[in-house]
Amino acid sequence: MDQPIIFENITDNTLAISRVHEAISALSQGRGVLLMDDEDRENEADVIFAAETLTVEQMALLIRDCSGIVCLCLTPDQVEQLQLPPMTERNNSQYGTAFTVSIEAAKGVTTGVSASDRVTTVKAAIANNAKPHDLAKPGHVYPLKAHKNGVFGRAGHTEGTVDLMQLAGLNSSGVLCELMNPDGTMAKGEQVTAYSKQHQMPLLSIEDIRQYRKTIAKKAS
Repeated sequence: MDQPIIFENITDNTLAISRVHEAISALSQGRGVLLMDDEDRENEADVIFAAETLTVEQMALLIRDCSGIVCLCLTPDQVEQLQLPPMTERNNSQYGTAFTVSIEAAKGVTTGVSASDRVTTVKAAIANNAKPHDLAKPGHVYPLKAHKNGVFGRAGHTEGTVDLMQLAGLNSSGVLCELMNPDGTMAKGEQVTAYSKQHQMPLLSIEDIRQYRKTIAKKAS
């Protein structure tokens, strides 16, 4: 049985803050990070890239090394701007993941499945002047609507992704996909840490982001 990743912490949150700083630095440089949720939740790692700096090579990695269900995390304002309805009227999924209808760029793609096409779709969706007619529905990119209060409102990968992008001073949107093993099982514990080292992706938890935001709020008050 895979052992869960234990994120050591201390009372002044120094380690949590350090992990978030490392992740922010990586995202600002256009690199990816690995984000873990709580052990009593999914206890899985998502590979995350900033949508603003996303490359075809990074999208190919998400398709190759992860589940292939590449999601685009958006703020409520971005979802409203694009007029994306929820995937279902009644969300009874285990963790209440707020999927909207899937999307495709209305122009510049072929079947929409390739790494290049999916990047084109992401860039069309996050453009500052993006309009609903810039996207076709359904498609091969899956938007997720983050809680308006980020990780304080919901301790999910969606909210952690949006919070990280905002902390890094980037466009609030990010792409994520669940890390998998070559045999199709979900990556856990040592498998996640090994992938982190192999690909030089900082590893952090959603709780780290919560602690970081609390520290910022205390300093601001």
